Amino acid sequence: MAASSPDDGNNGLVARERQGDNAEPLSITEISAALKRTVEDRFGFVRLRGELSGVKRAASGHLYLALKDENAVLDGVMWRGNAQRLAFVPEDGIEVIASGKLTTYPGRSKYQIVIDSLEIAGEGALLALLEKTRQKLEAEGLFARERKQALPFLPKVIGVVTSPTGSVIRDILHRLADRFPSQVLVWPVLVQGQGAAEQVAGAIRGFAALDAGGPLPRPDVVIVARGGGSIEDLWSFNEEVVVRAIADCPIPVISAVGHETDTTLADYAADRRAPTPTAAAEMVVPVRADLIATVADLANRQRRAVLRPVELGSERLEARVRRMPKLEALFQPHTQRLDELSERLRRGLRDQAGQGREKLAGTSARLSPTLLKRSMEDASRQLARVRLTPDLVRRPIMQKQDALIVLARLAQQFHPEEPLKRGYAIVRDGNDKALTSREMAAKEAALVLQFADGRLEVSQGDDSSLKRPAKPARKKPSVPPKQDDLFG
Repeated sequence: MAASSPDDGNNGLVARERQGDNAEPLSITEISAALKRTVEDRFGFVRLRGELSGVKRAASGHLYLALKDENAVLDGVMWRGNAQRLAFVPEDGIEVIASGKLTTYPGRSKYQIVIDSLEIAGEGALLALLEKTRQKLEAEGLFARERKQALPFLPKVIGVVTSPTGSVIRDILHRLADRFPSQVLVWPVLVQGQGAAEQVAGAIRGFAALDAGGPLPRPDVVIVARGGGSIEDLWSFNEEVVVRAIADCPIPVISAVGHETDTTLADYAADRRAPTPTAAAEMVVPVRADLIATVADLANRQRRAVLRPVELGSERLEARVRRMPKLEALFQPHTQRLDELSERLRRGLRDQAGQGREKLAGTSARLSPTLLKRSMEDASRQLARVRLTPDLVRRPIMQKQDALIVLARLAQQFHPEEPLKRGYAIVRDGNDKALTSREMAAKEAALVLQFADGRLEVSQGDDSSLKRPAKPARKKPSVPPKQDDLFG
């Protein structure tokens, strides 16, 4: 077999032009650009239905994701301008319909869809997203009953978050004016469409940030209100940013979104749910006329309660007065007794006066001048017989003087210092207190001996004889007197 020439094969070492071959080799950039033009021309606008996967938002604001079904995956990108206009927050697992165009990405040799709009694929998918969000927020405890706050009985300031142009705010103001006129602060927001959720959440947080003593008073209660609509119309109140703003609000919040059959996540997070905005106005304030009637009724009850004891006391007093005896019956025995005593007093005085007159008449008969003169003469003779001599005065004085001399002699005899003249002494301590026993004297370091002619201070030593009784002195034997020598 003959050897082949290098020019005859397709796997030569150097690329050569072959006879009849007019195809010029293309660069990678050229073929990538050709593919891009072909794909974009063929698929300039497409609508794709799939499930979101790998959703992430770049720091630049662009949204990167993947659309998938059971058998295939298609990468997608949504530029920042369109991503900011999304009516919902894209998350993994949401079934959507993406509108845009297909293109290629030469840097990685892959094709992708550039998404212009992104919508949830039907009401079922929207409800599935709603349920997923509800379970997530409920797991965090945002719907717990313990977080609910009690509504004030009579709020002074009411904050309302709603659209300023709809009929909702007019219904609320009209109902408040009918029931109990109050100060209302309206924070105007969008309640539907792009940016509505952020405005509602910002209004709730704005009311919470107001200072109670500031120029704009802080509301005592906040009503978040919107009229009825479809689930798409009410979707802003299902957004997580609104639910978290309501749950974090320190002011009690009433959710009045939609009609009675409409339920949003804002209703779960609010402290109270009202079926309609009008019902929210009725819920937030009482009826002023009813309050006035209640206060009047309480005042009447208070008045009756105060007067009732007085009425009962009056009735009991009247009953007791009826049972008491008459005044004349009470005083009649005493009046009769007084009359009897008065009569006895008059008779007694009359009898006593008669006896006195009789006694005076008998005495006056004896008081004649002769009898008086005779009595005076007898008294003069008795006085003359009494002799007033000096001895009658001197004798009692001498008796008193003798008794005084005896007392003076006894006083001198019993004077405490009188025995000192006979050789005795008084033992005293340093405070000039007389010591009457050996035990008392032994406790003193120094003693004072008082004699008849003065005092002597004595210090006691360890061997002081004052601490033990002194031995009696021995008597010297008596020596008979020397007799004279008879023979001397």
